[in-house]
Amino acid sequence: MLSLLRCNAEFRRLFLAHAVSRSGDAFNTIALVVLAFKLTGSGRGVAGAVMFEVLPVLLIGPVAGLAADKMPRRRLMIGADVLRAIAAGSLVVATGSLPAVFAVAFTLSAGAVVFNPAAASLLPDVVGEDDLIVANSALWTAAVVAQIAVAPIAGVVIASGGIRVAFAINATSFVFSALLLIGLNAGRCTATIDVRGWRGALGGFHAVRAHPMLRRLAIVQALASMSAGATSGLLVVLADRWLGVGPSGFAALLAAIGIGAVIGPVLLRRFVRAGDRRWLFCPYLVRGGVDMTIATVASPIVAGSALVVYGMSTSTGMVAYQSTLQQAIAPDTRGRAFAFFDIVWNTARLISLAIGGILADRFDVRWIYAAAAVLLVIAAGVGLTTRIEDEPGVIA
Repeated sequence: MLSLLRCNAEFRRLFLAHAVSRSGDAFNTIALVVLAFKLTGSGRGVAGAVMFEVLPVLLIGPVAGLAADKMPRRRLMIGADVLRAIAAGSLVVATGSLPAVFAVAFTLSAGAVVFNPAAASLLPDVVGEDDLIVANSALWTAAVVAQIAVAPIAGVVIASGGIRVAFAINATSFVFSALLLIGLNAGRCTATIDVRGWRGALGGFHAVRAHPMLRRLAIVQALASMSAGATSGLLVVLADRWLGVGPSGFAALLAAIGIGAVIGPVLLRRFVRAGDRRWLFCPYLVRGGVDMTIATVASPIVAGSALVVYGMSTSTGMVAYQSTLQQAIAPDTRGRAFAFFDIVWNTARLISLAIGGILADRFDVRWIYAAAAVLLVIAAGVGLTTRIEDEPGVIA
C-alpha cells in the first residue's frame, strides 16, 4: 500500500480525498442517528433517517450509474462533494427539525449515489489490474482508520460541543475532498458510448445477469442486506437499550468495527482473490456469528470484541467484492453495474429498516439481531453451495 501511494501520484490524490471525506463522515454517521433518536426517542425515528438515506439509491441510482459511464467521472465526484458540503452545512442551523434531518439525510445520500459508482469505476484507470486488490484495500483502510480515530472523538464532541459542530466538520471535509479532486488527471474525458434512456440505464443489470458469479453475488447481497440494513441502522438503539451505553459508547462500538476492518486487509490482503467464493461469501458466516453474540451477551466488552471480528470479515469481503466487479465488468459498463449492486443492496436495506424499526419498538431489539444472524448464514450458504463453472472474465 505504501509503495503504491509513493509511486502513483494520481492514486495518492484520490486516496487523500477519500480519507478526508471519510473522516468527516464519521461525524455525520453518528450525528444523524443520534439527532434522530434525540428528536423522536424511538427506533422508528432512527430507521426513518436511515430510510431517507436509502431512497436516493432507488430513485436516481440507474441514472447515476449511466452518468458515471457517459460523463467525466472526476466532474461528477467534485459536484457530489459540493452538494454534500452544502447539505451537511445546513444542519448547523437546523438541528431542531426532524424534516430537516430527513431532507439532509436524503441529500447526502443523493450525493453519495452519484459519487460512489463514479469513484469505483475510476479506480482501474488510476491503477493497473494487478494493483486493484492493494488499491481497494488502501481505500477501505483509509475509511476505517478514520472511523477508528474519529468516531470516539465524534462521540465526545457531540456530547460536549453539540450536534452542530459535527455537521460543520463534515461539511468542511467535503470541501477539502473536492479541492483535492480538482487536481486529478484521470476521469476528465467524456465516454463515447452511444446509450440513452432506460435501455442504457439498465445496462448494469444486463451485465450482471449475463455473468454467473455476479448474478449469484447479487442474490447473496440482497439476502445479506435484509440482515445488515436493520442491524446497522439500529445499533444505536441496541447500544442504549441492551448494552446501556450512550452516544460515546455507540461511537466506541463503531470504532471497534473500524479496528477490525483495518486489521483484515493488513493481515489477509495477500490471500484475497477477486472472484474467489471463499472471500466473497464466507465473511457472511462470520458476521452472522457476531450478530448472534451481541444479541445474547449484554456486555459492551464482548460486543466490542465481537465487532472487531465483524469488521475484519466486512473489510476482506468488501475488497474481494470491489475487485471482482472492477475486473469482471468492462469499463464502459462499470458505473451502471456498481449502481445496480447499490440498488440491490439498498432495496433490501429499505425493507429491512422498515420492518426493523417497527419491531424494535414493539419487541426486544435483540430479536432483530438474532434474525439477522440467520439471514446471513442463509446468504453464505447460497453463495457457497451453488456450483458455478464460469470464472469472472471481463464481459461487455
